[in-house]
Amino acid sequence: MLNKKYCVIGTGYIGLPCAVMLAHAGCKVLGYDVNKHVVDSINKGTIHVEQELKNLLESDTVKNNLRVSTVIEAADIFIVAVPTPIDHRKKTAELSALIKSVGSILSVLKKGDLIIIESTIPPLTIKNLISPMLEKAGFNLGKDVFLAHCPERLLPGNIIYEIVNNNRIIGGIDPISAEMAAEVYKLFVKGQINITDATTAEMCKLMENTYRDVNIALANELSDVCDDIGINIDEAIDLANLHPRVNFLKPGIGVGGHCLPIDPWFIHEISPYHSTMIMTARHINDNRPEKIAAKIRREISTDITQKILLLGKTYKTETNDVRESPAMEIYNLLLNDGYSVYSFDTEVDEGQLLRQYLRECSFVFILVPHKKMIEELYIIVNEMKKNSCKVPKIIKY
Repeated sequence: MLNKKYCVIGTGYIGLPCAVMLAHAGCKVLGYDVNKHVVDSINKGTIHVEQELKNLLESDTVKNNLRVSTVIEAADIFIVAVPTPIDHRKKTAELSALIKSVGSILSVLKKGDLIIIESTIPPLTIKNLISPMLEKAGFNLGKDVFLAHCPERLLPGNIIYEIVNNNRIIGGIDPISAEMAAEVYKLFVKGQINITDATTAEMCKLMENTYRDVNIALANELSDVCDDIGINIDEAIDLANLHPRVNFLKPGIGVGGHCLPIDPWFIHEISPYHSTMIMTARHINDNRPEKIAAKIRREISTDITQKILLLGKTYKTETNDVRESPAMEIYNLLLNDGYSVYSFDTEVDEGQLLRQYLRECSFVFILVPHKKMIEELYIIVNEMKKNSCKVPKIIKY
């Protein structure tokens, strides 16, 4: 597989690291993207990515092996890593980018080629959507062309370590396709490579994220119960977790990112009758930002003219990713209510804004506790105390 020509379709959060790792392994790789701005920023070296990924992008090996273009070219192996968001009105997968990508591949596809779908998709998408597209174009699957699904497993903030060391699931439309795809990932993956069928691989990815979503929902709901009866949820969880077979997650402000708020809906899409608990968890977590906003409203009482600062914009700590961020939803809810509210995040914003905000605001609500941001917060607060300055009330959610 080292001497094959690769085309990675979609050079965003998932596609670019994959293309870089293949190029770093010595493969000739074309990164294809319809967004000219993204293509230009990668080629110019100005794209904003994690430092370790940036270092690889700037290495001689990757520069010699990776090109990025808005024009697709023939290749031996195509890896599709385009967004598959949710239609928020219908609560179903929006697969238009995936369909367009496969259509682009068909324009240059030849016998013997392998197509790997990395995008997160509802179960049966490979069987009922992608396979018929290839067959309609005249290709015999498993003989003329080969098809597999290898769902991505990346954590923003630690992308290179994750893409190399995480175990991977390879689901083929047939055993030959699965084995061919496995050989691709063996070029850079040190984790265990597990082979199955395409539909099982599709389901596994959704199950992984749904597991976390359901357990977060349980913690969030128990947090509300503890509020009702006047006890500390963190203490209760710490004590309950002393049981050898119990491991509660901590409650939070909601669930964000491209996966957890979306993937459970893909299961509901293909089996609505049997996904009742999954959907209950989704509703609990979807409603969490409104509950946190209500707590903030109660904390500052009826005086909406008081200036308040929300710390954290991202959907999780130690990342600059704001996709589906509950922190931003809380900010917008309060802003729309007429509150004098500011939002700041050291991972997103630049400059000395935090010090300025602390001087102006009466309340600080910590929504996303990035380590660097919290350290900076208390350094400034201690300085303010030493100088006998008024210090805002600080509350963590």
